[in-house]
Formats: sequence, structure tokens, C-alpha cells
Amino acid sequence: MKVNFLDKNVRNKFWIYFSVISGILSFILLFNIIPDEYNNCLKYFGYAAFVILILIYLFIWYRANNLTNINIDVDGSTVNIKCGDLFSEKGLKTIPFNEFFDTIVDDKIISNKSLNGIFINRIFNDNVGQLDTFIVENSDSSDIIENEFERTRGGKKVKFKLSTIFVYEDYIITAFSKFDEHNRATLTMPEYIEFLINFWDRVNRIYAQKNVSVPIFGSGITRLKEHKNIGDEDLLKIMLWTFKLSEMKFKYPAKLSIIIHEDKIDQINLFNLKSTELGL
Repeated sequence: MKVNFLDKNVRNKFWIYFSVISGILSFILLFNIIPDEYNNCLKYFGYAAFVILILIYLFIWYRANNLTNINIDVDGSTVNIKCGDLFSEKGLKTIPFNEFFDTIVDDKIISNKSLNGIFINRIFNDNVGQLDTFIVENSDSSDIIENEFERTRGGKKVKFKLSTIFVYEDYIITAFSKFDEHNRATLTMPEYIEFLINFWDRVNRIYAQKNVSVPIFGSGITRLKEHKNIGDEDLLKIMLWTFKLSEMKFKYPAKLSIIIHEDKIDQINLFNLKSTELGL
């Protein structure tokens, strides 16, 4: 279970209902509004209230463990966090690439099961050259940086700054992870945070009041150096924190959606995130 039976946030939620029901009972007893001939029914009413309170607590606890969709307000912007399929979302959908914007889906450079691998296979199929040409033609020289090593294991040679984005139809493709000489995706925590802050600011310039959907960045095969045990819930909290720090603000009805893969939803306590919303 993601949420313990005696979880503090579950208890806090329960006390709201408890206060309402106990307040009603106190009002009835204080003002003696029940006719005398029905006084014997008061104890049954008390039993019923006790049972209802138990059922309410069980319902809150059950719902806390099965939440798959919440809305959080972050400085006036609506952030929808939910389990779903990124590709079925409306508006702009974000696909993380490596810093070279590689497009070879061969389970060596890009995995068929990764988000960008699925994107390339689904959208471009056998015409991946179209994506390569689009990236070249829309590249800004200010986003291109020098590569520290020669790539001898395949892949592109042009390296981009992290958070560089291209908008292809209703997709945002972004340089998220660094690749080492063995084509392994890596990031340090400072680089991860820097990517997020810069990414939000870049999206702020191009979203044109459309909904923007993103995955949990770093939830896949990207390795965060010195943070091997960091979980998806921690990454999600960092994303929300950097979003708050950035200048990114969604004007109604546009919103940010963070999409959680169905295989990951059991690892993330959405009830706790919703309960601590005011702390963001």
C-alpha cells in the first residue's frame, strides 16, 4: 500500500468529517431538539454515526491508495498529474531526447520501449530522415555546443544544450539527457534541475496558451549520478518545485499535465502530493 492505514494526511482528512458529524450530534444534544419519546433512539443514532465514521475513514484510506488523477494549483497555474498515455493528450506533448537528438532506434542508441523510441516509430515510421532534416533546418547556432569526445559507437555528431526544444506539429522534442562515450544517458542532479528551470522558461515562450503535457523527466533509463535510489515521486516533486521557481505561468484554460505511466502509478503517492499542495 502506498498510503499507510494511519497516515497523517488520511487522519487529517478524516478529522474534517469527524468534526462535522460530532458537531451535529453536539447540537442535537445541547438543544435537546429530539422529542422525549424518541430519546431511546439516540443511542442507535450514536451507533450509526460511529459506523458511518468508520466507513468514511476506510473510504478515505482506499481512495488515497487508488488516486490516479489530481489537480494542483501552483501560483495560479493548474497542474494536472495523472496516469495516462502521453500520446493521447490534447495540446503540446513533450518527448525527451538526448543532447544529440539521435533518431536511431536500435535498442543500442535509442530503445524501442523508450518514449522517444516510441515517438520516432509511431510518428515517422520509415521516414525518420524527415525528423533529422527538420532538426537541422530549425537549429539555432546558439544552442549548439562543442562535443568533448568522438562518438565511435554511432549517432549524430552535433551536440545541443540541455533544454533545447523543437516544436514539430503538436510535439515538443527537447534535449534532456547527456550521452557518454558508451551511449549511456546520464545527468547530475544540478544538471537535472538546471534543465527543468530552462525547459519551463523555453516552453513559456512557445506554448501559445495551449495545454502542455510532459512525462516525469528522468523516470526512464536516464541515470542521475550519485542519486541511484531517487524515486519517481521525488522527481515529480522536483519538477513541481522548479515549475514554481520558473517564470512559466499557464493562463486559463491552458494547463500543464504531468503524465505518469501506468507501470509507475503504484510508486507515487498522489494523495500526499495533493495534501501538501499549499506547501509548493
